[in-house]
Amino acid sequence: MAPPVNIIVGSHVWVEDPKEAWVGGEVSRINGEEVHVQTKNGKRVVTHISKVFPEDTEAPPGGVDDMTKLSYLHEPGVLHNLAARYELNEIYTYTGNILIAVNPFQRLPHMYDTHMMEQYKGAGFGELSPHVFAIADVAYRAMINEGKSNSILVSGESGAGKTETTKMLMQYLAYLGGRSGVEGRTVEQQVLESNPVLEAFGNAKTVRNNNSSRFGKFVEIQFDKSGRISGAAIRTYLLERSRVCQVSDPERNYHCFYLLCAAPPEDREKFKLGNPKEYHYLNQSSCYVLDGIDDSEEYAATRRAMDVVGISDEEQDAIFMVVAAILHLGNVEFAKGEEIDSSVIKDEKSRFHLSTTAELLKCDPKSLEDALIKRVMVTPEEVITRTLDPASALASRDALAKTVYSRLFDWLVEKINFSIGQDPNSKSLIGVLDIYGFESFKFNSFEQFCINFTNEKLQQHFNQHVFKMEQEEYTKEEINWSYIEFVDNQDVLDLIEKKPGGVISLLDEACMFPKSTHETFAQKLYQTFKNHKRFIKPKLSRTSFTISHYAGEVTYLADQFIDKNKDYVIAEHQDLLTASKCPFVAGLFPPLPEESSKSSKFSSIGSRFKLQLQSLMETLSSTEPHYIRCVKPNNVLKPAIFENFNIIQQLRCGGVLEAIRISCAGYPTRRTFYEFLNRFGVLAPDVLEGNCDDKVACQMILDKMGLAGYQIGKTKVFLRAGQMAELDAKRAEVLGNAARTIQRQIRTHMARKEFIAVRKAAIQLQSYVRGISSREIFEKLRQEAAAVKIQKYLWRYIARKSYLRVRLSAVTLQTGLRAMTARNEFRFRKQTKAAILLQAHLRCHIAYSYYRSLQKAAIVTQCGWRRRVARRELRNLKMAARETGALKEAKDKLEKRVEELTYRVQLEKRLRTDLEEEKAQEAAKFQEALHAMQIQLEEANARAIREREAAQKAIEDAPPLIKETPVLIHDTEKIDSLSAEVESLKTMLLSERQAAEEARKACIDAEARNAELTRQLEDAGRKVDQLQESVQRLEEKLSSTESENQVLRQQALTMSPKALSSRPRTVIIQRTPENGNIVNGESKFTSDLSLSISSAREPESEEKPQKSLNEKQQENQELLIKCITQDLGFFGGRPIAACVIYKCLLHWRSFEVERTGIFDRVIQTVASAIEVQDNNDTLAYWLSNTSTLLLLLQHTLKASGAASLTPQRRRTSSASLFGRMSQGLRASPQSAGLSFLNGRGGLGRLDDLRQVEAKYPALLFKQQLTAFLEKIYGMIRDNLKKEISPVLGLCIQAPRTSRASLLKGRAQANAVAQQALIAHWQSIVKSLDNYLKIMKANYVPPFLVRKVFTQIFSFINVQLFNSLLLRRECCSFSNGEFVKAGLAELEQWCYGASEEYAGSAWDELKHIRQAVGFLVIHQKPKKTLNEVTKELCPVLSIQQLYRISTMYWDDKYGTHSVSSDVISSMRIMMTEDSNNAVSSSFLLDDDSSIPFSVDDISKTMEQVDITDIEPPPLIREHSGFGFLLPRLE
Repeated sequence: MAPPVNIIVGSHVWVEDPKEAWVGGEVSRINGEEVHVQTKNGKRVVTHISKVFPEDTEAPPGGVDDMTKLSYLHEPGVLHNLAARYELNEIYTYTGNILIAVNPFQRLPHMYDTHMMEQYKGAGFGELSPHVFAIADVAYRAMINEGKSNSILVSGESGAGKTETTKMLMQYLAYLGGRSGVEGRTVEQQVLESNPVLEAFGNAKTVRNNNSSRFGKFVEIQFDKSGRISGAAIRTYLLERSRVCQVSDPERNYHCFYLLCAAPPEDREKFKLGNPKEYHYLNQSSCYVLDGIDDSEEYAATRRAMDVVGISDEEQDAIFMVVAAILHLGNVEFAKGEEIDSSVIKDEKSRFHLSTTAELLKCDPKSLEDALIKRVMVTPEEVITRTLDPASALASRDALAKTVYSRLFDWLVEKINFSIGQDPNSKSLIGVLDIYGFESFKFNSFEQFCINFTNEKLQQHFNQHVFKMEQEEYTKEEINWSYIEFVDNQDVLDLIEKKPGGVISLLDEACMFPKSTHETFAQKLYQTFKNHKRFIKPKLSRTSFTISHYAGEVTYLADQFIDKNKDYVIAEHQDLLTASKCPFVAGLFPPLPEESSKSSKFSSIGSRFKLQLQSLMETLSSTEPHYIRCVKPNNVLKPAIFENFNIIQQLRCGGVLEAIRISCAGYPTRRTFYEFLNRFGVLAPDVLEGNCDDKVACQMILDKMGLAGYQIGKTKVFLRAGQMAELDAKRAEVLGNAARTIQRQIRTHMARKEFIAVRKAAIQLQSYVRGISSREIFEKLRQEAAAVKIQKYLWRYIARKSYLRVRLSAVTLQTGLRAMTARNEFRFRKQTKAAILLQAHLRCHIAYSYYRSLQKAAIVTQCGWRRRVARRELRNLKMAARETGALKEAKDKLEKRVEELTYRVQLEKRLRTDLEEEKAQEAAKFQEALHAMQIQLEEANARAIREREAAQKAIEDAPPLIKETPVLIHDTEKIDSLSAEVESLKTMLLSERQAAEEARKACIDAEARNAELTRQLEDAGRKVDQLQESVQRLEEKLSSTESENQVLRQQALTMSPKALSSRPRTVIIQRTPENGNIVNGESKFTSDLSLSISSAREPESEEKPQKSLNEKQQENQELLIKCITQDLGFFGGRPIAACVIYKCLLHWRSFEVERTGIFDRVIQTVASAIEVQDNNDTLAYWLSNTSTLLLLLQHTLKASGAASLTPQRRRTSSASLFGRMSQGLRASPQSAGLSFLNGRGGLGRLDDLRQVEAKYPALLFKQQLTAFLEKIYGMIRDNLKKEISPVLGLCIQAPRTSRASLLKGRAQANAVAQQALIAHWQSIVKSLDNYLKIMKANYVPPFLVRKVFTQIFSFINVQLFNSLLLRRECCSFSNGEFVKAGLAELEQWCYGASEEYAGSAWDELKHIRQAVGFLVIHQKPKKTLNEVTKELCPVLSIQQLYRISTMYWDDKYGTHSVSSDVISSMRIMMTEDSNNAVSSSFLLDDDSSIPFSVDDISKTMEQVDITDIEPPPLIREHSGFGFLLPRLE
């Protein structure tokens, strides 16, 4: 991490700060090696140039998710990046493939729920935001794909969150490979359920953590060949046994002691326990209670956890009995005895605790006392018993307590492993190592020495892994890395574990000599390692030594090393507890083998621990490692506090800075060719103008800058430490020159713009003055012209006014006179019209009243008579229908009556035809006579006129005197004769008129008789129709009755002959409960009703008609099934198959039978048709058919007994008796079963369908049909989801612009990129159009189409929105613009599809629309929280808004997100929500349920008219399907 030398004035750098560790600032002056820095907190710092590090001013404000992407990989850069992310609640950060987890000290449930697990399942590493799930997923995928075991190493100091991280890892692995275990509990559940037990006995409060694990734990999760969890095991390392006897203030002992002291009174009385302050092992510290923890509740929880892992109640009592015995043992004190170096029990109190301990351990009190204060030494000559002094007796007491507690803890681990169950056949495992981190306190003892030794071992493994990853990166990019040195800590490990000569070997050697003390041990260390560079002797201490670890120097106190290293069990203790009467205690101390008891082989904690650690490292070396470094941000254990010095120390202890040091030894800065050219292309614009590829362009830029030592790989540029700063300095210089050029051009532009404005103002002023002068002259001329014109118009006005006054007077007089005349005329006409109107209304009223009275009387008379006749006829029909034998006679009578009526109708028709012919002949004769009379009359008139004219002419021509008298006489006679002839002609004409009038009256009478006959004929026709309908209905009833009788006969045939012969001969006739009528019948089977079944030949003869009937019915069903397997298409937008199925089932009365197979056949046909799930056309076809058929069934079927009227009565009440009979005669016999559909009234709509009482098969069929409808709907929806899912992943992130964008301009590049993106959206739109077209072509109800697209748009909303929240690169301004353009394509599609089919689909995109709208708005820092939550994004939750606001970055204009105050307010609201147990998941869930019910279908779908459906050709000509043919009117 050597700082670069390219620090110039104006550079932004990091400098050391005593409060904040590192602080940013700007270089103000450089004097040789001294640098003057003006820091951001207002201070002025002068430091050496080697102690400043460059700051990346272009780093995103929210930090980067992978610190290998940092331009400057150094300590302050790493610290600042972690702090920026922690401030935004981004607690996870990558360093390559290492995960750094900063403890948030608050609940973040949204980060660990099932939604988050679904997002990370199968996602590529680094594709989503850093997360512990990503590490677990990588380990699991590597294990599955490569078949190699993996391990996840979780490290960190106390309080860093290692245990919680381990829980999250195991939960995710359980999510990926969970499998049911014993008693319904999975393996991972059992492992997690064991945590409370291990925590109770292995965790304690330390200075830094209230629940610190004081042992190392390696959980092996075993998997089978299919990747399912098959077993697990827990390995523990180095339990801190010394804590049982020694506790520092303000720490606590192990939790179990305090839990037992808080147990219920009966338990405490059983174990003779009291207040924890009374016990020596607990009262060494003043801390007894933890804040927010109730020990009594924890005791009950621990008991429940023991039950879960399979520890019985007896074993639990024994466990807590041992724990209580240890507490009582600690209160046993010793005093000096009478003899030298002897000891005795101090007082009665100690004696009480001793006896209580013996009672609890179920051993002899005297034996226990002897085991504590005496030692037996066996020599070849004799057995020597010696007593111990009080100090040695206390040491013996503590040794016994530690040994018992250690054996108890080992037994618990073994019991838990047995409960979980291991898979011996498992070849793959994922190990999760949860182990203590590096520790360095004010006083460090043997425990810290072992812990730090462990961490040195793990650090070496970590360094090798990091270096290996570096090698793989370099090899992958094909660059030379052979000269890079590897940072190793092998010298520290040799110092500790080398044999012989290591610290552990020297400690074991000291333990083997009884006279060795901690001083002699320390002196031995000083002599052995005086020249070792990693070993330091403190100046002011004789028993301390310092080791320089990878994380820093740690000073150890050797005072208790020898005592704590001894691991052997004292023989007296072993014998005492082996002889215990308690089986549990005796089981903790099994008798040692004889060889073991005789041998005096030395055993130590250090050696045993070294062997355990060696085994652990071998396990880790055989697996592929993954690292998680947990960091505690502060020591007060509170959220939102980031202590820089504390973090730096933990990064050093965790090896993160060591990994950075390894990276800096090679090429710490790595940039892809695109990123490098995008950042440093300004250094060589001529290179970008060429046609060379990116790799050559990068090479040319680096050569031009004169850099050496860099490497260019296949896809990245690798820079040595300091070279990035050098390039940035030159880039800043180029950008500075460009800025000055831009400033110069802007100033020139502004000056010229000011000059042009002044000149333009002068010209405008001149024009204004000239305009004023011209306007004054023009105004004067205009006034003169106006005066002349005013005079002219005034004179004309006066003259015209005088003329108009005179004319107005004349017109007024004329108007008055004319108006008076008109009013008089109007008044007269009005009175006349009113009188006429009154007369007309009065006469009309009189005539109408008389007519209505006559009409009413006639109607009443007719109704009375018709009712009487109808009742008589109905009574006769009922009487006739009571006996089956009368059916034949009724039918014969009806046929005879029909024949008589037909004959009468034909006779009446013939009479009416003859009458009409006679009437026509008479009318023709009258017309001819009248015409002849008219001709004679005309000829007589013409002759008289001619004679009169001739006489007149003769009178005029004759002489006046001579011929006057004779002429007069002659003319007078002639006139008389003519007059007489005229009179006779008039008489004849009058008689002829009378005759014509009589003929006309006769004609009218004939027409009246004809009308009466016609009416009688129609009445007779209606009666005939009614009779035919009655006959047809009776035939159907007879046929149904015969079928039922034959079924009963078949049942009777199965009975024994004895039973048959004993039964009387009866006629089996089924009747309806209401009226006793036969349900179904047919005339050709009536003769079979009276047959008996006593003989054997009669059933054979009766079986033939039934067999033919069943075969015919089976044939019809087979034909129907064969028909519907074909694509029958649609008729007028209605599916033919559904309508045909419904008509057939209704006609066959399948809904009303108890057993039938037709329903299963139909369901099987539908199931086989939709087996090919990818054929959307077939699925849409059957979706339309099933929905239509279900709609018809919904309106037809009703549960049995649901209504009081039977179908028989409902038909009776629908029409009159004679109307049904006429319908039955006009219809064909085959169509009688559908008379309610195709009768006279044109029934066939859903409102007209009758309801039938459905039996169980029909109701089951309806349920199955509903299930298939939902299944087909789901298949279509899921197919569409499957089709658009791959494209959605490409739609959320804008495509990266090519290198040409650096030259062609942003607008053109964005246009090209937008076209590429729109292509993906258009692909989605194309899929939507295709599915809409398919569903339209198959007439899928619009209601279902709307539901499909509503759920699809909801799926798009969920996928896009979740991707946006999980991928920081998507939360940018330009990406928001691209997604907004894509959403506009979907909006256009919704408009094009119309609301009928799209419905409210567009509203389902509300989350992604509002999120994108937030990304593309400007001036975000000026927005208040209320504006963001109420106006911009009212639908989004606070968690979602916080996530978007913190992840937002502007790659286009460089703007910032909302203000820090808004972010703080959001964080407070999120904290309140988490405290109130409000769901804080920011991810959306995709709803894959069925969003409708059967009632929704019946309410929303349009009515279906099935009367005019044309049957398919396959069954159209078949006689059994004649009822499907539409009726012709």
